[in-house]
Amino acid sequence: MNLRRITLLAAVMAIAIAAPNTVAPGDPLPGITPQEFELFQLGLEDFTEVETAEDGLGPAFNGNSCAVCHATPAIGGITAMTEVRAGYRDEVGAFHELQGSTLFPLFSIPPHLCQVAVPAEANVIARRAPIPLFGAGLIEAIPDETLIALEDPADLDNDGISGRAARIEDIATGRQRIGRFGWKSQQATLLAFSGDAYRNEMGITNDLFPVESAPGIDPETLRLCSPKQRVEDVRERRTGLRGIDNFENFMKLLAPIARGPVDESVSRGEVLFAAVGCSKCHIPTLQTGASNNPVFDRKAVPLYSDLLLHDIGTGDGIPQSFAVAEEIRTPALWGLRLRRPLMHDGASPNLSHVIERHQGEASRSVSAFHSLGEADQSALLAFLNSL
Repeated sequence: MNLRRITLLAAVMAIAIAAPNTVAPGDPLPGITPQEFELFQLGLEDFTEVETAEDGLGPAFNGNSCAVCHATPAIGGITAMTEVRAGYRDEVGAFHELQGSTLFPLFSIPPHLCQVAVPAEANVIARRAPIPLFGAGLIEAIPDETLIALEDPADLDNDGISGRAARIEDIATGRQRIGRFGWKSQQATLLAFSGDAYRNEMGITNDLFPVESAPGIDPETLRLCSPKQRVEDVRERRTGLRGIDNFENFMKLLAPIARGPVDESVSRGEVLFAAVGCSKCHIPTLQTGASNNPVFDRKAVPLYSDLLLHDIGTGDGIPQSFAVAEEIRTPALWGLRLRRPLMHDGASPNLSHVIERHQGEASRSVSAFHSLGEADQSALLAFLNSL
């Protein structure tokens, strides 16, 4: 451990002793060990590093660092940048990928030779905003069985809600798991989520995703843009860690956003949030499973989500992994007050607009919200703005 990291560690430990209940956006989880803090710092450094072509950036990419998409209100949050997804829906409603992908990155290296373009025949085009990563390690530690117990795909209780747990094969382990990361719950673990983003968002191949992705670029041209046909994310000799390991450690140890002030209006709004049925999908608290690490051992996770797939009328039309075209994973609401713009496409400027967009499985809750008086509606919004 070098002198700068020792100084950083001492400073953080001193802050933790002086103000044990203070967790600012971007801080690590309280209670981690010095060794875990070192891993968190290594991860943060890699997460904010600006990649170059020499590092493997491109040929097709959306950003040259993780922080391009995850920076507000602190590293690990969101930005207004969105990725582009596209495909083709035929006359009978079946969806088809075009050029072997639904993701079409915005940039390329070199700028013109390997620039990806959305095919002209695409008739489904969608944008997806970054998802904040605060508290991701706690989300990963929620047992699969917990999420399976929450699903009700046949709406057996007749409440209009039919959430599904995303059953996927985790590319990091080869095991069937329940997905929870990404707008379509397409990844179950932070390591797989890291590998996916490194290749798909930055074009840096890794042990989990070793093949370059540049839809529409023929193999011969792709070789000119990326002549080194090898895995680009290699282990650092000093630490023995790959980039995807560093990203995993940073996200795993990143603390959730602390709750804002709670007054009488906020408390009343939380009661109303449950009364109109919003908490059926935005479940206030889940719990992690048993763990040898006390930071993750049977901890309450106040995320306000069931992490299931639902059709609330805002789907982007792009099927992915286990999710069908109109399904979206219930977003966690912790940290909501520091997040703008909103929704999966970043198209909603405020919470009132978000509520009006909810349909499908959320229709009954929206109707119940509309039936509230103006003061109660304001209280419910005050509650949401406290998260």
